[in-house]
Amino acid sequence: MPDVNPNRSILDAQPYLRQTLELVSDKWATSVIYVLTFGTKRYSDLQNDIGGVSQRMLTRTLRNLQQDGLVQRTVYDEQPPRVEYALTPLGQSLVDPLRGLCQWAIANFDAVEAARNKPSESDD
Repeated sequence: MPDVNPNRSILDAQPYLRQTLELVSDKWATSVIYVLTFGTKRYSDLQNDIGGVSQRMLTRTLRNLQQDGLVQRTVYDEQPPRVEYALTPLGQSLVDPLRGLCQWAIANFDAVEAARNKPSESDD
């Protein structure tokens, strides 16, 4: 357990932790990573497989994931140009932790829903 200064938050004590948690808690980033676990995809395939994501948001998410070193973008010199996206080795290293989180969510979904639907004491 890290030594925590009472004037600093736990996340401030480990500066990269907040950024990492923000990355894996972004629904579009995790969706892209999940879809790419099944293999290399073209942009339109990603958009179709994810569903509900705007072109602007998917483009932004892919750029961020590339910048973070999790996704590789490959442009082929063809007419028309072909662009494909794949997980990098760093992106692949995130698959098992995300899979564990997804398994937890599936196993505990009913309990979370029950807790959400339970009247709180302040509702009396």
